[in-house]
Amino acid sequence: MARRSRHRLLLLLLRYLVVALGYHKAYGFSAPKDQQVVTAVEYQEAILACKTPKKTVSSRLEWKKLGRSVSFVYYQQTLQGDFKNRAEMIDFNIRIKNVTRSDAGKYRCEVSAPSEQGQNLEEDTVTLEVLVAPAVPSCEVPSSALSGTVVELRCQDKEGNPAPEYTWFKDGIRLLENPRLGSQSTNSSYTMNTKTGTLQFNTVSKLDTGEYSCEARNSVGYRRCPGKRMQVDDLNISGIIAAVVVVALVISVCGLGVCYAQRKGYFSKETSFQKSNSSSKATTMSENVHWLTPVIPALWKAEAGGSRGQEF
Repeated sequence: MARRSRHRLLLLLLRYLVVALGYHKAYGFSAPKDQQVVTAVEYQEAILACKTPKKTVSSRLEWKKLGRSVSFVYYQQTLQGDFKNRAEMIDFNIRIKNVTRSDAGKYRCEVSAPSEQGQNLEEDTVTLEVLVAPAVPSCEVPSSALSGTVVELRCQDKEGNPAPEYTWFKDGIRLLENPRLGSQSTNSSYTMNTKTGTLQFNTVSKLDTGEYSCEARNSVGYRRCPGKRMQVDDLNISGIIAAVVVVALVISVCGLGVCYAQRKGYFSKETSFQKSNSSSKATTMSENVHWLTPVIPALWKAEAGGSRGQEF
C-alpha cells in the first residue's frame, strides 16, 4: 500500500510539472538569460543584439528602453524617436550608426510567435554603456601667493565617462605624483590627487612660480586646460615695518596738534564765543520786552474807548 501511494504521488508531481511547462509556453514566460553589456564610444557605431530564435513570418518584434518610464524604440515594424534617422534594423538587432551619451541605458527586446501550445514570448535584455572623452577641464590657479602659505590648485571635468584621471604640468613639464622622485630644484612639499584633480602646496615657495595647466585623461581621450601663471613672492617684512612707522608718526603728529590747540586756547575761545552769542540774544529779548511794556496798556485803552462809542 505504501509503494502504491508513493507511486501515485510521483504521478501527480509529473502531471503538475507537465501542466506548469504547458502554461509557461502558452503564456510566453521564458527562462532568464544572462544580460548582455554592450560598450560603445560616443559618436561611433553600436549593435544591440536580440538573442532569440530565428525570425519567422509570424514573429512579432518590439524593442523598449527601460528606466523610470518605458519607451518604445522599435514598434509596429518601425523605429521610433530619433532612432529613425540614425539607426537601422538587421533582423532582430538594432544598429545605431552614431551613439550619443543619452543612448546609455537598459534595453529589452520582446519576440512573440504562435506555437503549438499557444503564443510564445521570448525576451532578452541588453545594457548599453557609452564611453565619453573628457571635455576641456576647468582649472583654478591663483595668480599670486605668499611663500610659506598653503595653496591649492583645482582641476575638474564633468563629462568624461569613465571618470578621468588628472595630471598637472608646470611650464609644460609633467609633475610627478610623488614629488620626492623629482629633481632637487623643485618644491617637494606638494600633494597631487589624480582622482579629484587637486594640487596642494603645503608650504609654497618662490620655486613654485610658473605657468600651470591640467590634463584630464580616460580610456577614450584627453584634454588640457590653458596654462595660468602663479607668482609666489616672499613676505616683505621691511615694507610692513615702514608702513607701521608711518602710521605711528601720523597718529603722533595729530595728537601733538590737538595738544597745541588746547594750550593756545582755540577750543576755549570757541566756547566763550558761543556763550557771548547766547548772552547777546538774551539781552535783545529783554530789551524788546521793556519796549513793549508801555505800549500794551495804551492799546487796551484804545480798544475800550472804541467799544463804548459803539454802545452810544
